[in-house]
Amino acid sequence: MSKGSARAGLGSDFDGIPTYVDGLEDVSTFPALLSELSRRGWSDEDLRKVAGENLLRVMQDAEAVASRLTGAGA
Repeated sequence: MSKGSARAGLGSDFDGIPTYVDGLEDVSTFPALLSELSRRGWSDEDLRKVAGENLLRVMQDAEAVASRLTGAGA
């Protein structure tokens, strides 16, 4: 599963959507989602990536680019 999990993340913008998936009504259900993915064979590493590590990596990469473009990293 590692290729997809390196590029995916959980979203939590439920404001204004007309319908929900049963069992995923809001962010409080994310632990149950992660438990189900684990039950289906996702590794702990993949679950960590999807739960937030990917987002942190992308933000760090964006900050590095911004610093380079503004000369702050020089």
